[in-house]
Amino acid sequence: MRLPPHILVVNGIKVRRPVFVLGAPHSGADLVARALKRSPGFHVTMGRPCVAHVLYAFARKPSIAQSSGAARVLRDALAESWQVLRDSCGTCPDNCREAGGVTGLGPCVATNTVTRFGDAGPDLLYSAPVLQRAFPDARFVQLIRDGRDVAADMLDDPACLAWFRPVMLAEGTEFPNDFLGLKRDEHGERWKDLPVAGKSALRWRSAIRLSASLRRDLPAEQLLTLRYEDLVLRPAQSVAGLGEFLETRVSKVALYGRRIPEVGSWRARLRPGDRMLVEKVAKDELTRLGYLSS
Repeated sequence: MRLPPHILVVNGIKVRRPVFVLGAPHSGADLVARALKRSPGFHVTMGRPCVAHVLYAFARKPSIAQSSGAARVLRDALAESWQVLRDSCGTCPDNCREAGGVTGLGPCVATNTVTRFGDAGPDLLYSAPVLQRAFPDARFVQLIRDGRDVAADMLDDPACLAWFRPVMLAEGTEFPNDFLGLKRDEHGERWKDLPVAGKSALRWRSAIRLSASLRRDLPAEQLLTLRYEDLVLRPAQSVAGLGEFLETRVSKVALYGRRIPEVGSWRARLRPGDRMLVEKVAKDELTRLGYLSS
């Protein structure tokens, strides 16, 4: 007998068709989140600690994410993240507060205006199967970006670099590990000695493979794929497509007038050796996506 779908209520509002923005680090999920956060009716969170702790626990030990209780745990974490309280925004990361135009402690939205919830926290992609189980009616927006540009941004991001320390392969880490991009534990020693550019490429490559799996598994009405390059170079068209997919009006103002990393900036930012390593590690995915000539 099939159980009835779980109905989640947050601040007296039923959570229907929540939106989750997925992608490798620095692939543009924050830009989509910015547009959604400033769209009527949306309450979108980014990197709240209560959600991040769950996501990273799943990333380190994928077997936990496959357990029967994983969906409930992640659903409860998101429900906590989406609560609108007087000091809600006080625990939000700076990028979430800035994207929502918050200057005080918050909240960034009023409960009587919220009709749709979403999350665009870093590394949400690695828990996409759990999100599918937790919210069967969810809508997913995934971002694809040139892996060389992603690597260039990761090399300048202390938060990303922190995951590349050898200690991250601590005892108890499970394999295959999509978060680090490693298939087997015997690859761990080579990973520890790999330059950071190579580790960045592994993470991007793994994210692209996960995105391809989602494309195969999810129906078209639940998944939209956007290219970072289109979002930056053709924002009006990209936002129009996003609005059509979500069946709502999405603000495009948030995508203009900001300092956004340029398309192809890797040419000036990656050292030759790092570029060659990224292209070697992620050659197949870069080629398949049209970023690298075969």
